[in-house]
Amino acid sequence: MSQPFPFSAIVGQAAMKQAMVLTAIDPGIGGVLVFGDRGTGKSTAVRALAALLPEILAVEGCPVNSARVQDVPEWAGVKSGKMIKRPTPVIDLPLGATEDRVVGALDIERALTRGEKAFEPGLLARANRGYLYIDEVNLLEDHIVDLLLDVAQSGENVVEREGLSIRHAARFVLVGSGNPEEGELRPQLLDRFGLSVEVASPRDIETRVEVMRRRDAYENDNAAFMKKWRAKDSALRKAILVARAALPGLKTPGVVLHDCAALCIALGSDGLRGELTLLRAGRAQAAFEGAGVVTRGHLRSVAASALGHRLRRDPLDEAGSGARVARTIAEVLP
Repeated sequence: MSQPFPFSAIVGQAAMKQAMVLTAIDPGIGGVLVFGDRGTGKSTAVRALAALLPEILAVEGCPVNSARVQDVPEWAGVKSGKMIKRPTPVIDLPLGATEDRVVGALDIERALTRGEKAFEPGLLARANRGYLYIDEVNLLEDHIVDLLLDVAQSGENVVEREGLSIRHAARFVLVGSGNPEEGELRPQLLDRFGLSVEVASPRDIETRVEVMRRRDAYENDNAAFMKKWRAKDSALRKAILVARAALPGLKTPGVVLHDCAALCIALGSDGLRGELTLLRAGRAQAAFEGAGVVTRGHLRSVAASALGHRLRRDPLDEAGSGARVARTIAEVLP
């Protein structure tokens, strides 16, 4: 089946779907980390999101998906200024990927056959203006983690090796998934994800039966199944575009800023990235709901995913991060 499973047809997992939609509305939120059991739809949701997202307008032949002719890197050798539509890039970063494959390197073939020093773009170039997806992100090698931290911070990939000095834009939404039983994520990388959600296998028979029913229909009567869900996916895509357009005009009252700061202080989150992410996610949620003003209710709906992974560990509190956030919200934002 060439078409991914429809995003709207995914059963349950509301928090995961909400987080992914919010990053589609505002990529500046900073990506999504999805931790949970195997077989809970993590990879399926990422593939489905890729098919759901609107196309981007880019310079034809540009390896970094530049939106303007003047942004095309000189090393790309693009002579045409023609603009084309292409799917929003969603690039997989395999666990065993070498640094050269990730950041790019000398084009060996051109060097040997023509004697020219040319740059061969890596995965970060292809992911620009799109998504970079890492399955089993907690098993990623440390030197690749360090590299991603640098690029995520600057939005630019810098390659200086083998006589090359290359720079290009590398702004992408980082999506990671993993099983917490296989190891924890480094705190430096964990903090770079804007939103984090935990997914679990459904515990009720009806939900599990519906998962099987939809998957069976997708695999055995694909055309009819895709047609059935196409309208809902199209409506969701339209809602994302409307929300993107509405973001700049949203009003953010001072009391909402106060709520963001008060909640983060009460939770003891380090730094200011927590409240900044909470605010951006709250604004995206408000835009998605068609509201003109950000409210305390919007903050409450996104607080667990924006702040849950930023909490300091409390050995005396056995409650999970989601429960701690919910408890604090009830106290600070009644």
